[in-house]
Amino acid sequence: MSRLIVTSASGSNGDGYGAVLAFTPEGVPMGRFSNDDRISDPRGLVLHPVSDLVYLNSGSDRILALNQEGVVTLDSGSLDGLDPGGAIFGPEGRLYVTLRRRGTVLALPASLGDQGIALLPDRVVPFPRGICFGLDDRFYLSSGIGPRGEGENTIAVFSQDGAPIEARLVEDPEFSPLDMTAAPNGNLVVNSEWPFGAPRAQVTVREYDPSSGQLVRVLTPDPSVGFAKPRGLRLMPDGRLYCVGKDHVVAYEFSTGRFLGVVAELEGLNGQAVVVLP
Repeated sequence: MSRLIVTSASGSNGDGYGAVLAFTPEGVPMGRFSNDDRISDPRGLVLHPVSDLVYLNSGSDRILALNQEGVVTLDSGSLDGLDPGGAIFGPEGRLYVTLRRRGTVLALPASLGDQGIALLPDRVVPFPRGICFGLDDRFYLSSGIGPRGEGENTIAVFSQDGAPIEARLVEDPEFSPLDMTAAPNGNLVVNSEWPFGAPRAQVTVREYDPSSGQLVRVLTPDPSVGFAKPRGLRLMPDGRLYCVGKDHVVAYEFSTGRFLGVVAELEGLNGQAVVVLP
């Protein structure tokens, strides 16, 4: 691992740095990954599956692709009303971005050469959070709670072309989803803060069976760490699961569920997403 790259939100998302920050493998802050002024209130962050580009959702209603020196190489330009949240790459190479205000998901080419098309109807969920493609070729969209308290706590399921399959896959009374990914075993792995926004919210990583929606297990941080406001997560090929939130990046050993501790720490981080550069 060469560097951890973390987006730190600002503005309505909190009092963070409003920047993309870098950390050494030992968790030492390295400052800004990029100083490009097109980066504002950054949110979703994802590595291209083939190239070395890092795709970033900016709160200025644009999507940027940066090389590993932090230089912008692709720019979608300002897309009116984009309000992007998280981002992933789909199995066919397109970039998928949650549109928070519209309550849907946008699919764009990796070249960022056009404005993309909505995979799902507007307001298909009240407030979209994490998204992923499962090993079963289905598309999963976690429906969470928004900053103003609007929303619901579940996961909706669609075919790859956007046809609805299941509106409420998960019925878990202690679940408020944020980011989500599919594990190598096919299960859905979700960051959860329940009740969302509560001062003493329960912070967990929750694993669900994608066919039944049943809870498989719960991963919890050491309470002494004070990990709070979880947002982005990233499961790496070495089996480490990274989670970012307020002031901390933490890690779990995914196979056992063991909490490995704090990977990086920075007061005021307000982390939204994390990637690990090779």
